[in-house]
Amino acid sequence: MSTALPPLPDLIAAARAWADADPDPFTRAAALLLAEQGDEAALRERFGARLRFGTAGLRGPLGPGPNAMNRALVRRVSLGLGLHLRAQGHGEGARVAVGFDARFASPQLAEECARALGGLGFEVHLAPSYCPTPLLAFAVLRLGAVAGAMVTASHNPPQDNGFKVYWGDGAQVVPPHDDAISAAADALGDPRAYPRPELEELMAAGRVVPMSEEVGDAYERALLTRRLGAPALAAPLRVAYTAMHGVGAAWFRRLMPKAGFVDLVEVAEQVEPDPRFPTVAFPNPEEPGALDLARATAARAGAHILLAHDPDADRLAVVARDAAGAYRAFTGDQVGALVAHELFEVVGARPEDLVATSIVSSSLVPSMARARGCACAETLTGFKWIAHAALAHQARAGEAGGRFLFGYEEAIGYSVGDLVRDKDGVSAALCVADMAARALAEGKTLWDRLDEVYARYGLYLSGQVSRARPGAAGQAEIAGWMRALRAAPPTSLAGRAVEEITDFARLPAPLTGDVVRLRLAGGARVLVRPSGTEPKIKLYVEVRAEVGAGGVPAAAEEARAALDALKDAAAAALLGG
Repeated sequence: MSTALPPLPDLIAAARAWADADPDPFTRAAALLLAEQGDEAALRERFGARLRFGTAGLRGPLGPGPNAMNRALVRRVSLGLGLHLRAQGHGEGARVAVGFDARFASPQLAEECARALGGLGFEVHLAPSYCPTPLLAFAVLRLGAVAGAMVTASHNPPQDNGFKVYWGDGAQVVPPHDDAISAAADALGDPRAYPRPELEELMAAGRVVPMSEEVGDAYERALLTRRLGAPALAAPLRVAYTAMHGVGAAWFRRLMPKAGFVDLVEVAEQVEPDPRFPTVAFPNPEEPGALDLARATAARAGAHILLAHDPDADRLAVVARDAAGAYRAFTGDQVGALVAHELFEVVGARPEDLVATSIVSSSLVPSMARARGCACAETLTGFKWIAHAALAHQARAGEAGGRFLFGYEEAIGYSVGDLVRDKDGVSAALCVADMAARALAEGKTLWDRLDEVYARYGLYLSGQVSRARPGAAGQAEIAGWMRALRAAPPTSLAGRAVEEITDFARLPAPLTGDVVRLRLAGGARVLVRPSGTEPKIKLYVEVRAEVGAGGVPAAAEEARAALDALKDAAAAALLGG
């Protein structure tokens, strides 16, 4: 059943009502200007819907209205969070941790959150300056908080910001909590009916307190004591590093020397926080060209590896020099396989242990886990699901000593152990540096190590096809592609028979999602899903090749050709080219 779109007069009225309650003079003026101009398309885009919790919380462009990021929306959602916490029995003085990154408006949005929650009687521990997202997730547990909030849009474009909510277990909220927070935000009526004290007043009353430095110290100690360890080297491992204009550099500088990695070369143009992200077209280390400056720095310094955080330091990109001296970037799937292999070799694996991946990540790590006799969970896309799989496993297997060893998703997100119940680019960077040092002690590179993995388990090669479709019209087109796939799925692609179709929309929770997976002959597969953080539809394509007498190079050539053919065929059949 279709829902009628609101008429223009209703949109104008909504814009004016929003402006009346907006605490920010800039977005208030912008909302009133849209109402005065009567631009139906712009009004519908900003006032015809509200941002909802997606793969990683709320994200959207900065601007007026409920379908953008602004102080009024953060206040409303923060009030919704507080009211839901109250309904769950968390009352006066319960702690909430709030952090923020270095994006435009992040400090102001974090302050708005603190004022809303402090006004409801919670004790808000507000980060005194910008911080990495994994530090905020750690802080929730360290402080014994009932919830946490992080203002960040991770690797989104400069004009975006976002709002992630954590529950008291340190993981991002999932149903029913995210739905209940949204429902409370929608139902609270006029937000002006709720107290909004000044920050100074709340701090004087002890309702908002600066987050203690002890939280960061505890995070550092835990990171260093949980390392896999690295061997002594005749000459130090040389590491090049970029923070991608984000917040990771201060932590990286602090940790690496204490971990024994003293030969650190920073990408000077990108190491300090800058919300403009001036040296990159898109602040995502996975994007073409984003690591050009870093590669040049690594080459000048003769670095063994290059490590790159995204702007909030929860993701990690890895580049390593190969045997020929070229700097080649690993995919997230390849790093996932390397970390899993290292953990299996150094820590070991038992039947009661768990690794976890998302359904769009490579099939390689699940195959490795099966071969090692270790449990493996596959979850929906979004690290919140990996974290909850880990929590569920530990609840079941805790008495038997079951451990959560590792979780990862192909979009360069990793969680090594259970220190942070979200992806953590800081701990992952230490782990990769340790891996590289162990390989160097054997006269090898990380690429040599990956060849060892492929020779043992088979060569899995993955790739993506995506189509960006912004705006309401784009959402409709993406929804149309998903409907067409479900109505008439292909029977073959690139000469490979489709052997199994899984529509995750029909699976029970927590695997219910807008995803369709096609398994094809020869171990290949294609997954189709709309992005939860960007206006895109994505195809995740994978092929597998055995490593035979020709070794990894021959298998890689075979796999590349097969992958290219399957990507082309899938795009043509599922997205019209």
